[in-house]
Amino acid sequence: MAASDLTIGFDADDTLWHNEVIFEQAHERYRALLAQYHDAATVDRTLFGVEMRNLELYGYGIKGYTLSAIETAIELTGGRISAGEIRGLIELGREMLAHPVNLLEGVAETLAALAPRHRLVLITKGDLRDQERKLGKSGLAVHFEHVEIVSEKNAGAYRRFFQRHGIAPGRFLMVGNSLKSDILPVLELGGAGAHIPYHLTWAAEHAEQPVAHPGRLFTLKHMRELPGAVQSWAGL
Repeated sequence: MAASDLTIGFDADDTLWHNEVIFEQAHERYRALLAQYHDAATVDRTLFGVEMRNLELYGYGIKGYTLSAIETAIELTGGRISAGEIRGLIELGREMLAHPVNLLEGVAETLAALAPRHRLVLITKGDLRDQERKLGKSGLAVHFEHVEIVSEKNAGAYRRFFQRHGIAPGRFLMVGNSLKSDILPVLELGGAGAHIPYHLTWAAEHAEQPVAHPGRLFTLKHMRELPGAVQSWAGL
């Protein structure tokens, strides 16, 4: 494959910049708020169930989390949570949305090295305004030929993305931290994947390790290993 024929897709959250740690820190404060009513395991289990029930309506991201957290708090306290405590949850959501964008180590230099030789695209899911804000603050937008923020990342979403941008699946490599959203759908369509696990993974993103796909599936420890994986995949 010629270098100019190759397209490399990137996930955003927990692939380019830290994200799940923000949710984890906020969730610790949420558990503390409800500790007088229920143990942490009950809070976690109930909130996750509410999030999954609301996902079709709210989608992914901080706003959906905040609304589900408020609903869960009302449910778990039997309606005893105060207006002031609900106001505190709203403020917690605002703090999450205003959090600085902290790039993962090696991301900026890796994208700068790959961009001159390959077409780079960003395909991520989540809240449109929040993802646009983070991309703008990251300083990375200059490297991407296309940016798409979608409601879900499955085989159908990737297939439509390929059709819109004239991308042949066999010449596409997706880079991301989530096997479920970033890797498995692309492998299903005949593309390649570079999985870079993040140390925290939301329960809804858990997936079984796929069977071996020689030459199409790479598991990396660090973003700096990506150029070598690209070279191996492309046979350059």
